[in-house]
Amino acid sequence: MPNRREFVRTVAGAAAGLVVTDRAWAGAGLPRNQTTPATRREVFVGNRRVKVVDVHCHCVVPEVAEVVKGTPLEGAGRGGGGNVLGPQRLEFMDRQGVDVEALSINGYWWYAADRDLARRIVQVQNETLARWVAAHPDRFVALASVALQYPDLAAEQLEHAVTQLGLRGVSIGGHVKTQDLSLAMFDPFWAKAAELGVLVLMHPQGADNVLRDGALKGRGDLGNIIGNPLETAVFLSRLIFDGTLDKFPGLKILGPHAGGYLPSYLGRTDVACEVRSNANCANKRRPRDYFKREIFIDTMVFSEEGLRHLVAEVGVSQIVYGTDVPFNWPATVDLVLNAPFLSDADKAAILGGNAAKLLRITA
Repeated sequence: MPNRREFVRTVAGAAAGLVVTDRAWAGAGLPRNQTTPATRREVFVGNRRVKVVDVHCHCVVPEVAEVVKGTPLEGAGRGGGGNVLGPQRLEFMDRQGVDVEALSINGYWWYAADRDLARRIVQVQNETLARWVAAHPDRFVALASVALQYPDLAAEQLEHAVTQLGLRGVSIGGHVKTQDLSLAMFDPFWAKAAELGVLVLMHPQGADNVLRDGALKGRGDLGNIIGNPLETAVFLSRLIFDGTLDKFPGLKILGPHAGGYLPSYLGRTDVACEVRSNANCANKRRPRDYFKREIFIDTMVFSEEGLRHLVAEVGVSQIVYGTDVPFNWPATVDLVLNAPFLSDADKAAILGGNAAKLLRITA
């Protein structure tokens, strides 16, 4: 178990990620008390209807509250608002033009649980998501939770979630109690993810593993605005430079928030091993090359120029559509549909084709 400081920080981060206020709900456009069905937006590229897949969207499982009742994690197991799945989620998807959501639970507060409790938390979360997907098979797939603080258990949970529950991948945090996930202790998890060939979505937690306490406090919500993309950049860089992606061929990693800062600074990263004698790189290829096969990013850059730059740096094949629903971001299909530098085939791939391959979603 973590010490008190780590525990408080974990629970606080979880609360920030799980609770959605009425203001955030309204800002995201989620209908709270809608009485009439939403009109479903159908997305066309050219004259062809395309299936839109949102790979970056979140939820909570209220049933987990009973599992953690009376434990030190009781407060972290709460969550509500737009994170709770129900008819309002389907209505909002219809308004967005999203056909399929790949659901994931973030916050990773269960990384502070002991082994037995972590096992039970993950079981409830994964089984509940599996039931929701089974009830709406044409609208949802789900990514598993795992107890990554126990890598052998995480590997076991991932295999069960994929082979027995039908989940399509896994969602993890960018670190476990500040420990980098490229450390050898996490190899059992990476080996299992590579063996199964499923998508691993890493969702950051504000970069509290790389910054001093309080560094991003104050105005601007910098823990999210700067911390999240920073943690993503560090996470991906560790997997590259420490050789994790070479050690486990077949890994498929999604870095949300457009891959953090790394795709915009690939030039410096590419030459690091050549010009820095102290870099001590373990990677066998240029960092850029891992964005051709192993690393994927989402579209959450919110501007035409931002998307153009991502395409130029990593290519259409590595980009998927993401919104961060139910949180309030201006991420819409129109950014992709209106991009003059994308062909129709490019637009279809980014909006759903690439994700459908990663998540094994049939037409």
